[in-house]
Amino acid sequence: MKQDELKVSTRAVTGKKVRALRREGIIPINLYGPNMESISLQAETDVLRRLINKSGRNALISLKIEGDKKSKQVMLRDVQRNALNGKLLHVDLFQVDLSHKLRVDVPILFMGESSAAKSKHGMLIENIASLHIEALPADIPQHIEVDVSVLVEMNQAIHVRDLKPNEKFTVLNEPDQVIAKVMEAKIEVEPVAAAPAEGEEAAEGEEAAEGEAKEGAAEPAKAEAKGEARGEAKGKAKAEPEQKKK
Repeated sequence: MKQDELKVSTRAVTGKKVRALRREGIIPINLYGPNMESISLQAETDVLRRLINKSGRNALISLKIEGDKKSKQVMLRDVQRNALNGKLLHVDLFQVDLSHKLRVDVPILFMGESSAAKSKHGMLIENIASLHIEALPADIPQHIEVDVSVLVEMNQAIHVRDLKPNEKFTVLNEPDQVIAKVMEAKIEVEPVAAAPAEGEEAAEGEEAAEGEAKEGAAEPAKAEAKGEARGEAKGKAKAEPEQKKK
């Protein structure tokens, strides 16, 4: 199978100064692996983004460093993104030994339809999303298919032990771990309170709620009325002495 290729160059800018690189459309990369020192690299943002979307985390990538005659076999190990906008920030690449087995997590791809789950009261529960496996770098699959059409009865499950053995990789999960299961869907119906008949008093909670709303709305009116009353009283008090003078 033809491998994806990534062309990079060595990077002299490190630390907080890499922010300037990102503004120029360049993403910082670190390459590491067994029996080697970490190497600071960089690549164009658009090129790296397309590679990540196409290859996935477990794919072998042919890395060509500017100035080197021989390419290196690497895999994506860590992809850092901005938590707010999802923009690419940093990538770690791992240089692999094609003769040495690796342990990685591979996503599960659920196939088919469960007749039990399609019934009125059935529901398919996908218990895990990936499997932990051991394999040579070239034999690591992009995903592992699990056929759920075998689930034809309620409470029937697919366990790790039910998977067909594969010569290229070994599944390391516990054999009794449930991958998927069909369960009965329990729908809880909330009781609906009947509206009070005409002439009946409302419930205590409803009455209090209405009282609070009305009380809040009436406060300014009461204050205004009190102010007017005080004004009238003062006006009368001033008018009486004037009449006596006459």
